[in-house]
Amino acid sequence: MMRKYIFIILMLLALGGCSPSADPQKNFSRAGKPSYGDIMVEGSIGDASNLIPILSSDNSSHEISGMIFNGLVKYDKDINVVGDLAESWDISPDGLVITFHLRKGVKWHDGQPFTAEDVLYTYQVTIDPKTPTAYAGDFLKVKKAEVLDPHTFRVTYDKPFAPALMSWGTAIYPKHLLAGKDITQSPLTRRPIGTGPYKFKEWVTGQKIVLESNPDYFEGRPYIDGFIMRIIPDMATMFLELRANGIDQMGLTPLQYTRQTEAPLFRNNFNKYRYLSFSYAYLGYNLKNPLFTDKRVRQALAHAIDREAIISGVLLGLGKPATGPLKPGTWAYNPNVHTYPYDPARAKTLLAEAGWKDTNGDGILDKDGRPFAFELITNQGNEVRGKCAEIIQESLGKIGIPVKIRILEWAAFVNDFINKRRFDATILGWTIPMDPDLYDVWHSSKTKPEELNFISFANAEVDELLEKGRSTFDQKERKKCYARIQEILAEEQPYNFLYVPDALPIIHARFRGIEPAPIGIGYNFIKWYVPKAEQRLVMTR
Repeated sequence: MMRKYIFIILMLLALGGCSPSADPQKNFSRAGKPSYGDIMVEGSIGDASNLIPILSSDNSSHEISGMIFNGLVKYDKDINVVGDLAESWDISPDGLVITFHLRKGVKWHDGQPFTAEDVLYTYQVTIDPKTPTAYAGDFLKVKKAEVLDPHTFRVTYDKPFAPALMSWGTAIYPKHLLAGKDITQSPLTRRPIGTGPYKFKEWVTGQKIVLESNPDYFEGRPYIDGFIMRIIPDMATMFLELRANGIDQMGLTPLQYTRQTEAPLFRNNFNKYRYLSFSYAYLGYNLKNPLFTDKRVRQALAHAIDREAIISGVLLGLGKPATGPLKPGTWAYNPNVHTYPYDPARAKTLLAEAGWKDTNGDGILDKDGRPFAFELITNQGNEVRGKCAEIIQESLGKIGIPVKIRILEWAAFVNDFINKRRFDATILGWTIPMDPDLYDVWHSSKTKPEELNFISFANAEVDELLEKGRSTFDQKERKKCYARIQEILAEEQPYNFLYVPDALPIIHARFRGIEPAPIGIGYNFIKWYVPKAEQRLVMTR
């Protein structure tokens, strides 16, 4: 039976001060007793695109679907691989065979039992050529997938595949609802049914996505009864909503973190967190554009951009320079790659070597009668990226390269420009993987529409190293592969790697049970709670 919900809050979805404002005198300092109830409301600048994870690549979609679906395995707080839908597993001595022993008694949100047949279906639909997904590569390494019994699933590989175990952290889908149907046309793209801690409730496009807790979740019912993602495309507006209690959680901008959340209202009613994120920002080039085919040009642009100015002026020091696609301090990170200090004179020299000079005295570089000018796109609602674009625009203008900035609504940005390769250059960010396997973003085979190598980077040595790095379990050998890949990317500069930002979440202080760890803070969300006396919102079922 469909469950009805009621939210008790004054104008939750209204903008501004119609909802109750935080009391500067109230202090949420006591631990309180864990209790069921309340609702977490989070702000997001972008709406989801598709709630079947293999069909989407945006963060909003994956955040929501990550609460609805489970994989066979997952990372714990210390970034160790642990069981999820799989209770345990056996790996053959040669690493080629993994036998998963699945949890018993797990049910889909519609009450049907979860079995190994669902895992097999997930594998089959992911590798199906008719499925438009960027995530098939790992599963294509599987030689054989088989159901041994309802709770035992086995995969066999032709050769060692280092990310094999964690590749099964992908969401598992319900066979009984999807088998024999076109997954792209399934109602589950808008109304997903999973096994996870939260059930889908409602999606109002461009406004909100509502989830309710799963009382039958195999790890125990989450304390927080509901989760709402509110879509607020502007960070300033989102901050006003935080201040007015319209949302409970958001990622702060550096300015908000350092200067706008020090008043008693915030100190008494919210908790802030700071840690180096598993992400990086970059200026990426469409390598099919003749402007950017010469690596000397890309190296010149790297010298023309003052990263330290971006980190100090835009991030307010809350981040580190990025030199490649891996997080500083992790085992595969190479700290010794070539870097590009801010040097406009060197930039001009490299551009001149590539044939770009101001031949007519108008202050703009040109070559064969064509001016060096391009459009830089990024997404709406991200203040930091917008300011980075302005700094880059100013920096390149000083060396004779005019840049036009275009800010696009998220869905249009992804679907109409990035996925269709209709761009010159873009400022974006990537999540840094826990495992350093970079195949889906950097291998030349991943350049098809809607795949992740949308800049069309192709390098034979990188391809070989990517394949070698994922084909051995020897961490020393893998480290050599990824170290060399980082050297090549530093030399080629298909991206100008900008910075690794600090994550700056802020969460209302009534939420307890938050325990920062190497992986971040969201790993134990089902254990977060609000003491009964401090609960504000009610979801009736």
